[in-house]
Amino acid sequence: MIIEIFNRYRACGGEELIANQILHAIRKDRPIQSLRWHSSDWDRPEAPSKLGQLRRLFDNPDSAEELEDIINQGNVECLLCHNIYPIGSPSIYRVAREKKIPVIQFTHNFRPYSVSGTLWTGKDIAPEGLFGDFRKEIRTGAWQNSWFKSLLFALMLKWQKYRGYNDVVTHWIAISNFMRDAFIQAGTPPERITTLKHFWVPIEQLPEPSDQGYYLFLGRLAPEKGIQVLLATWAALEQRLGNQCPRLIIGGTGDLQHAVEAASQANLKIQYVGYVSGEYKNELIANCRAMLAPSIWWEPLGLVTYEAYDFAKPMLAAASGGLTETVTDSVTGFLHTPGSVNSFIESIIRCEGLSEQQRIQMGNAGRQWLLEDANLESWRHHFNRILQDVCK
Repeated sequence: MIIEIFNRYRACGGEELIANQILHAIRKDRPIQSLRWHSSDWDRPEAPSKLGQLRRLFDNPDSAEELEDIINQGNVECLLCHNIYPIGSPSIYRVAREKKIPVIQFTHNFRPYSVSGTLWTGKDIAPEGLFGDFRKEIRTGAWQNSWFKSLLFALMLKWQKYRGYNDVVTHWIAISNFMRDAFIQAGTPPERITTLKHFWVPIEQLPEPSDQGYYLFLGRLAPEKGIQVLLATWAALEQRLGNQCPRLIIGGTGDLQHAVEAASQANLKIQYVGYVSGEYKNELIANCRAMLAPSIWWEPLGLVTYEAYDFAKPMLAAASGGLTETVTDSVTGFLHTPGSVNSFIESIIRCEGLSEQQRIQMGNAGRQWLLEDANLESWRHHFNRILQDVCK
């Protein structure tokens, strides 16, 4: 039996989506039991005191006991970990070491080499975190917008390394070659980390090609997602092209929601539709000209590219992190320099200059990449090989 470990975040995001898909995929092959917490559990009246939460951040006896109870049922092959912070805590690794159980750890983000998990300070990237220097993330309050909480989290990560818990991980699974290279740079032995990109279950019936002339951004409205660059690009495009400027539809919520709302009121070419999901989300993707990912942080992979390709839509993305592994410039979309309005404008102009048939071909190339490179059966095959090596 595999034990899946996941401390869910306060806001549901791509990692939780993927964790659920992985859980479902593995369950078809072998027994797997899930041990999960939700970060908001510590907001409840019955939650530990603030001092108790501080102690549990470093080593949580409650989560350790839950894990031990499952292990004592017997026949545990390994632990399969996603996020373990804050409630899971390094106690997960401690128990694994005491019980001599192998651990597979997915690298959905940059922890344990980043306080926030993103290496993002609110204004720029702090790559020095890969080498154990968390000062920049601490000063900017990278975790929960608090320098004090960020300091505590950084101390916990230092303590985790000091205790040798990082070495408890038998094998790391990087979700992109970029993430694998980053972890090796941080000190992970190359032989203990393998790239295994996320799989995707595509829609069964691709709708008829439809292009209603708008570009689409779906995601968190946060600085690291390039929202300011996106808005500045459309302001410049509107000045340059006038009535010929294409429409932009933005969907999502986040810290920059007010800025997006203000831009949509000032620029008639920008429409803000709030948080979208389900059929409406699918309709927006199916009818767009292309999807956008102007991220200025190091995207570990970028699932939005998968969503675009699922509907055979081109992706216009920043050449940032793992996005460079899913977008082939001039083939499945266009890449621009992260943070550069002029470079982003050039990508839009290039896309506008294509014929309808050329854009369809570009979207179809992306769809083909999705079917071949993000294939579930291929992912399952490679994961089972990793599992066999870890558990032998």
